[in-house]
Amino acid sequence: MGRTTVSTRPFLGRVRSLSTTTPQTAVHSGRDRVIISICVVFLTALAWTYLLHLDRQMSVAMEDDGMMAAMGMSMDVPWNADDVLFTFAMWAAMMVGMMAASAGPVLLLFAGTHRGRGAQRWPLAVLAFSAGYLLVWIGFSAGATLAQWALHQAAMLSQMMTTSSAPLGGVILITAGVYQLTPLKTACLTHCRSPLGFLMSRWRDGTVGALRMGVEHGTYCLGCCWALMCMLFVVGVMNLVWVAAMAIFVLVEKLAPAGALVARVAGVAMITAGALVWSTSL
Repeated sequence: MGRTTVSTRPFLGRVRSLSTTTPQTAVHSGRDRVIISICVVFLTALAWTYLLHLDRQMSVAMEDDGMMAAMGMSMDVPWNADDVLFTFAMWAAMMVGMMAASAGPVLLLFAGTHRGRGAQRWPLAVLAFSAGYLLVWIGFSAGATLAQWALHQAAMLSQMMTTSSAPLGGVILITAGVYQLTPLKTACLTHCRSPLGFLMSRWRDGTVGALRMGVEHGTYCLGCCWALMCMLFVVGVMNLVWVAAMAIFVLVEKLAPAGALVARVAGVAMITAGALVWSTSL
């Protein structure tokens, strides 16, 4: 049988085209990093400023029954459209505050790849990619809002926005822990930890192409983190200490050298915690 030889020249040429920079490109790349980093920090700070404002409002509302009802925190008052919109805004701000920082590295990589390919109008492309990424998490925020609404209607959510059912809390924790150990979680986390292959193999030109790439990357990110976000129903939807802790955990998972191992160890810890919570209802 004859030996089949596969030429690697096209691939190597593509890698060289991404890694070769002129002095002028290097200057622009440094400027790109500064601009994108400032935007990510600003967006994260804006989201956290809003969350801190809501936290103060909720602390005051706990002492005023009328204000609690107005903010959808009263157990006896059904939600109206304003309550749904308020809760959606809260979830959207939390997702931006938690996920923007972890998206920073892939935005920098996307901008560098975009410029390395000789494409023009990189700010518009990066903005479109970011919008696609955020659209996915906005969609998750809508789903989380509906879930919180359902729990409120079923009287299974406390005034502190934690599930009042120990069995349900245990199920959420165990489900999140088991998911941490699944191949799907591993595949999504691997994508988030090494997005260069995705950018090289699934590249789409133009603004619409950048938007579609952002949605696709955001979908992988959602697949990596959705179960972690559901844990907020156990520890407190607006427990900002836990929100910050989860944001840090997501960063460790995606960026730390041992992030994949940390994810698995955390999964075992979640299963154990879920079993303990479940046992309190027996």
